Amino acid sequence: MSIVVNIYYTGTNGAARKFAEEMERSGIAAMIREEEGNLRYEYFFPMEDEETVLLIDSWADQKAIDRHHASPMMEKIAELRVKYDLHMKVERYLSDEGGIPESDRRFIKG
Repeated sequence: MSIVVNIYYTGTNGAARKFAEEMERSGIAAMIREEEGNLRYEYFFPMEDEETVLLIDSWADQKAIDRHHASPMMEKIAELRVKYDLHMKVERYLSDEGGIPESDRRFIKG
């Protein structure tokens, strides 16, 4: 069962976007994507809130997340969060291994 973590980074004066840009430019995001067990690591920008960035972060299991949290990259990420004075809201979801129910499939255009 995979785990999806949505992290909403919020700041002021474009700080959240600058944080995401630095994560990409510095190569930290790319290194995270290469970590064993990482399934997805992508930033999105909500249309209705220019001061927030959404990170969708997906892992194969809790052990993969624990390895990530113990990695040297977490210190770098924490430093950037402080640098940009970001606040966080976190949501965590477990995947539904059964797939999308047939009753929902009719609403999905492939």
